[in-house]
Amino acid sequence: MIDTILTDGRITTLDSACPEAEALAISGGRIAAVGSNRDIMRLKDDQTQVIELAGRRVIPGLNDSHTHLIRGGLSYNMELRWENVPSLADALRMLREQAARTPAPQWVRVIGGWSEFQFAERRMPSLDEINAAAPDTPVFVLHLYARALLNRAALRVLGIGPDTPNPPGGVIERDARGNPTGMLLAKPSALILYSTLAQGPKLPLQDQINSTRHFMRELNRLGITSVIDAGGGGQNYPEDYEVIRHLDSSGQLTLRLAYNLFAQKPGSELSDYERWIAMTEPGAGSDLLRMNGAGENLTWSAADFENFLEPRPEPGPHMEAELERIVELLATNDWPFRIHATYDETIDRFLTVFERVNGRTPFRQRFIIDHAETITPRNIERIRALGGGIAIQHRMAFQGEYFAARYGIEAARATPPVARMLAEGVPVGGGTDATRVASYDPWVALHWLTTGRSLGGLQMTEENALLDRETALRIWTEGSSWFSGESGEKGRITKGFHADLAVLSTDYMRVPDDQIRGIRSVLTMLAGKVVYGEGGFAGLAPPLPPASPDWSPVGHLPSPGQRPAAMAAPGDCDIPSCHSECRNACALHAHDHSIAWNNKVPVRHAGRFWGALGCSCFAI
Repeated sequence: MIDTILTDGRITTLDSACPEAEALAISGGRIAAVGSNRDIMRLKDDQTQVIELAGRRVIPGLNDSHTHLIRGGLSYNMELRWENVPSLADALRMLREQAARTPAPQWVRVIGGWSEFQFAERRMPSLDEINAAAPDTPVFVLHLYARALLNRAALRVLGIGPDTPNPPGGVIERDARGNPTGMLLAKPSALILYSTLAQGPKLPLQDQINSTRHFMRELNRLGITSVIDAGGGGQNYPEDYEVIRHLDSSGQLTLRLAYNLFAQKPGSELSDYERWIAMTEPGAGSDLLRMNGAGENLTWSAADFENFLEPRPEPGPHMEAELERIVELLATNDWPFRIHATYDETIDRFLTVFERVNGRTPFRQRFIIDHAETITPRNIERIRALGGGIAIQHRMAFQGEYFAARYGIEAARATPPVARMLAEGVPVGGGTDATRVASYDPWVALHWLTTGRSLGGLQMTEENALLDRETALRIWTEGSSWFSGESGEKGRITKGFHADLAVLSTDYMRVPDDQIRGIRSVLTMLAGKVVYGEGGFAGLAPPLPPASPDWSPVGHLPSPGQRPAAMAAPGDCDIPSCHSECRNACALHAHDHSIAWNNKVPVRHAGRFWGALGCSCFAI
């Protein structure tokens, strides 16, 4: 029996035996047949639902191989998102309006997903602007792994004053009188940013459930049907998994989710994994919610956060001994694992540990290097030899200008060297690392992979190293399936595979480059069931309750997935590149307003580069 037929489409199957088709049939949550309209319609019976696609492009459901959905879902309804906001003036207006509707003691939180280079003004907000927009409601604005901007109300509720000491690995910026300005700097650890954010109010359980549902609906809107959750600081197992388990048991998950377990406290990582190995095992769970192994944090001593405004961090000499004990435990118990690794120098040390453990206890499960921005060909080959994979993300779309300023534009050309990874035959999966650094929008990633450009338009990757659109799509579908052990189950539209797919708003395979970032799904299916629809397909989608609480930005503003996505370009608005009260020139980096106004960021000239950043508008 055929449950559903999709007909009259342009279906990218990623199956070499039938690369493109017109129609497909679904039975029991899986693809039953793919082919021509005529051949597939012959399978129809009286019970079959037929969905006419009117020539739209269909792709396998997108699969984010590294994100933080479980943690992000708990707070999604509290967050003001600045993705696809074209100007800083618009962003500040949104901040002002949200502050007015946010009741005490709640905060306004802007948590990642944006770059100052997306704004027409091509600069950061100043602390004065944030205080003017929200004089009474606490505001926390996170910018990458680099810094957070707090208004005076937030400093008051947090008790940060002249006598508050700097925490380890972080700096509280102060004025000439020793008073905190509101800028928190990660030097080099992001702990100061995340520990401060953790002090804000949380949503009640029912609102967290609602929040996670709205976050999943947003991902479905973007064509995502699967994710791998890489854990996160403050995400304790099993306590913080209550919401996602409830959604699974109540049949309300709208994507497939595999999750990794992230060691939480320095000094107790080994005991964490010993305890978790006694509690659960890889693959435990349901068809939609499964445990996926260890990481991305295995031991805190191995962390090398990519704050490109700061020099590369060097893990301490005790790192290898701590990591080796944990990897030995995981290998002995056949646990897959993943590890955060930005820099080649760190990856080199990790692989030496892995090779040593593998020599005693051969790896029988996959392992994953996450990020790998500066990995060298030698270490790519070592990963392949050990049977590992590399999960890449589009963090350079948000930080390319910073990377190029520190290491040079030539170094940015192959950061990360995705084409080389593929040529070496290493499994490569696509992802976002959302929500606190980059956006959860996969189309930003697909645009970056195929054009090599940042959100601000900086051309990084050279033409001969760019990926074609099908290869980029394959990384985000079939490629990512390896990272949860589901190769052969999803990632293609072919007989026997899960019927997870997205019908697109415009044709990804044909639109001009600058339109890729604006692509959305108009119909998303998981296991053959519609989980998102809009326009003529809206009636097929299940209803979603209104966002709660009632002051949530989600209930008052279009989501990032509902906003037009346009690349920022200099001169897009008539707002000066600095706020009107800016009178401070920076003797170190310069402050050339005409550069910011008239040009894309000229990373080859250090003084002009920092002038474009508007560094005298806020302390760097």
